[in-house]
Amino acid sequence: MTGKLQTLLLGCVGFGLFVGLWWIATLGHSVSDPPSPPLTFTALLEIAASGELWSNTIASVFRVAWGFVLAAAVGIPFGIALGWYDPLRRAFNPLVQCLRPISPIAWMPVTVLVIGNGYVLNGDDESAIALIFLSSFFPIVTASNSAVNSIDRKFLRSSQNFGVGGLDMLRRVILPAAMPQILTGLRLALGISWVVVVAAEMIGVQHGLGFQVNIARQQLRYDHVGAAMVVIAVIGLLLDSFMARLERATLARRGMLSR
Repeated sequence: MTGKLQTLLLGCVGFGLFVGLWWIATLGHSVSDPPSPPLTFTALLEIAASGELWSNTIASVFRVAWGFVLAAAVGIPFGIALGWYDPLRRAFNPLVQCLRPISPIAWMPVTVLVIGNGYVLNGDDESAIALIFLSSFFPIVTASNSAVNSIDRKFLRSSQNFGVGGLDMLRRVILPAAMPQILTGLRLALGISWVVVVAAEMIGVQHGLGFQVNIARQQLRYDHVGAAMVVIAVIGLLLDSFMARLERATLARRGMLSR
């Protein structure tokens, strides 16, 4: 049995065990109680046929994509700069570490007041994208900073002895050495982004999977709540799998993948 097939079968066992325990936990419950897997699957088909599932999924993915890409575009260069230039790190790293523990949801009133006015996109999208940016930015900066700062300085000095410096040093030495750890930070940040967008949509954003969960809860349609949660989980798995494959491919190209 190949390693990939064995991984797939073991994964199916884990999911099957979860669904079985879920089904057992809902036996003998009334309609208003947490729905069973068959009721959840029926509700999933219902909201998919109505079209609301697709529109809400697109809204959530759109917000995460914009916020995450913007955070990576700003956070990676900033984190590399912090790791490379000691005065810059001593000036700004304490501020980054001070702001990093603040929950992104706590920023929501600020983002709505400051940028949630619909100047470029609609106000819901702008405020949600800002929250995604904040939730992704600090993990990406921290990972990039740590990745560059942990590079063995003897390799940098050896490169300088061979005349490598400036942007060439960044392109040929620093980025290749730091990239695996940066990709790990990106993977963690993307997972956080997906959690935050659903939470934000449940609190004060119109449209999206979190909004769909909240509306279904208010209508006491717990089967619809379960269906939306299944979609959220599947998309989260797909996003993490994509980043994991990207991380493994990068490590394989550098000969750092053990198996």
